[in-house]
Amino acid sequence: MKTTNSSANKKKPSGSSGKSSASWAILFWLVFIIFIFGLFIFNREAITSSINAIRNETTSRETPAESSPLTESPPAEPAVNPTDRTTSVPAPAPQSPVQGTFPAASPETPAQPPSQPPQTQQTEQRPETEQRPAQLRERGLYFTQVDRGGAILRVKVERQLPVSSSPMTDVIHALLSGPNDDEKRRGLISLIPPNTKILSATIRGSTAYISFSEDFQYNTYGAEGYAGQIRQIVFTVTEFPNIRDVQILIEGRRIDYLGEGVWIGSPLSRDML
Repeated sequence: MKTTNSSANKKKPSGSSGKSSASWAILFWLVFIIFIFGLFIFNREAITSSINAIRNETTSRETPAESSPLTESPPAEPAVNPTDRTTSVPAPAPQSPVQGTFPAASPETPAQPPSQPPQTQQTEQRPETEQRPAQLRERGLYFTQVDRGGAILRVKVERQLPVSSSPMTDVIHALLSGPNDDEKRRGLISLIPPNTKILSATIRGSTAYISFSEDFQYNTYGAEGYAGQIRQIVFTVTEFPNIRDVQILIEGRRIDYLGEGVWIGSPLSRDML
């Protein structure tokens, strides 16, 4: 009896140690599972993002393989054009090399390059076609009017003339052309001989030197006509503020008298007429 009890007492410690080791193992795995679960909870966003990235990479790798037939199909259409061109060129070659080259070059030449030069020409021609209107300036011209009593009057009119680098010459040309229709209806006339032409016009200091053609010295109105044509010239030219008097020349030469004793041998001012 003593031996059995002692053996029973000896077996009890081994059973308790086995139970304790099993409980420690269960506790370890339970803690490990809790630890893993906690890590998953704290790193859930990072894990899901990495999973999505892996999925995107796998899908992106798969899509080029699937869409490769679609991307390769469009080049097949331009590949037909080179073959058509090569086959079209040898066809006319046996007949005449010249005719075979020009027809082949005509379809190959693009339509846009020839159209571009006309566009540049149009842009260059716009400043020529769309010219700005000439600037005008008011100038004073003097004509003659005969009243009912036969008196010769000097009348000033205003003309709008284009601005240029030779305003005095422009004014004299307008004066030699005579009064316009509206001025004629007002009874204005010009005593300057009709075929008179201006040959030159220069300014030296405050004196204008104007050379007329030979027709200027033939006036059919007599002495009053000569005096009237001189007044028209002098008053019109001295409208410019920098001109004080006028020296009249005939064919570039200075003569003393015009017609019947009208002095033109020196510069004439308004006060002298």
